Amino acid sequence: MGLQRGLSQFDLTNIIVGAIVGADIYIASALTAGLVGPFSIVLWAVAGLFAATIAMVFAYCSYYVPRVGGPFAYVSEAFDDFYGFLTGWSMWIAELLALPVFAIAFTNYLQALVPLTTAAEIAVRALFVASLTLVNIVGVRAAGRLNDLLTLIKLAPLLLLIVAGLGIFLIRPEVFIGNYTPLLPFGLDNASHALVLVFWAYAGFELGTLPAGEVENPQKAIPRAITTGMLIVAAFYLLTNFVLFGLVNWTLLDRSAVPLVVAGTALFGSAGAIIMTVGALFSVSGSNESGMLGSARLAYAMAIDGLFPRAFARLHPRFNTPHVVLIAQGVIAFILSNIGNLSNLISFAVLTLAFSFLLTCFALIVLRDDNAGDLRGQHILPLAGIGVCLFLLFSTTMLDKVAGVLVILAGIPVYLFYSPKQDIRHLKALFLSEEAVLRRRLEAKETYLANLLDIIRTVSRKIGR
Repeated sequence: MGLQRGLSQFDLTNIIVGAIVGADIYIASALTAGLVGPFSIVLWAVAGLFAATIAMVFAYCSYYVPRVGGPFAYVSEAFDDFYGFLTGWSMWIAELLALPVFAIAFTNYLQALVPLTTAAEIAVRALFVASLTLVNIVGVRAAGRLNDLLTLIKLAPLLLLIVAGLGIFLIRPEVFIGNYTPLLPFGLDNASHALVLVFWAYAGFELGTLPAGEVENPQKAIPRAITTGMLIVAAFYLLTNFVLFGLVNWTLLDRSAVPLVVAGTALFGSAGAIIMTVGALFSVSGSNESGMLGSARLAYAMAIDGLFPRAFARLHPRFNTPHVVLIAQGVIAFILSNIGNLSNLISFAVLTLAFSFLLTCFALIVLRDDNAGDLRGQHILPLAGIGVCLFLLFSTTMLDKVAGVLVILAGIPVYLFYSPKQDIRHLKALFLSEEAVLRRRLEAKETYLANLLDIIRTVSRKIGR
């Protein structure tokens, strides 16, 4: 017997917000300062519209294909396992590349508190990746409860920055006007590449869309939840960046690897630097923990479909977690964290994400049912999504394009080698059951800005009584 539809529109909105907002805001802002200056604030709005379009495509796909696996499942259903594999392969690469990004960011923010030698930086990255790998193997549920307790520690610095920064804007608007002038110091030559870097901060909705079988009135709840969630995330990002570029001149942000620390220092001196650094360290750790688990589950889903090494479907005998793929991801993340840089890793991750999103948009064209009249926009959304994906692919660097083609093509021999093998059907049936999907989602629920929304709703309900 299937699940009763127990998730409301608010619950789904909460999950979408929690899946998107993480440590990205601590990283992406400085990367665009040297490309377009204060015009970055406009790109954050445009990237939000792009992400919302793709998110709606995912929401409708999850309605037609209500099972785990995300785009891998959608494209496999619409076309066949080969294209589904290429979609899952490219998304796994993208999610995998986020792990070294956070390891680098953690080291950069720690460096703001404690000077580190080169050897110490390598050691910190190794310890960072190893500890989170261990947490995911032995204590996913405990880590989720700890993440609930640390939510305010992660979120409070950003809220403090927004409130205090807006106060400065009201009292001394000339400070903001001066830092926003000129708005576009370099013209629009680098705008498309900067938009690629900003779009990365909105990624995460692809891991946050739920099977429609768990949602009350999915035809209306899913699109509304996606729209509401993306508006909340966009508002949060825009306010943070408006304050950041208003308080600190873009030339200073361009020279800093820790932009939020620079803003905190401008507001509260050394105490502000410490507050923002601590918030960043907790946020980066929490986001990397969630990302590591999400990418491992994608690899696990493909392994039990017979399309990845059988070892990736092996569960730890005691902790019942995919420990082999988690360890493999940890090793790869550590290596990449020492040979890559933030901008290149993020740009390449967006390229592989855009490819998987592109195939998902095509899948919706095949999956959609014209009789499902309540799913508004299902004819125009995939076309708009295709346009967004092609723009993102075109806007990456030539090196990213060449490397991306090679990496995606490298998945073909992997598919040819593993596809003739039978899938592990008893594991697949268990993993894809609706009960298992909902249980894992509730156990691994990402809390951050989403937790604040839940608190606000609870308080308002009690006041209303």
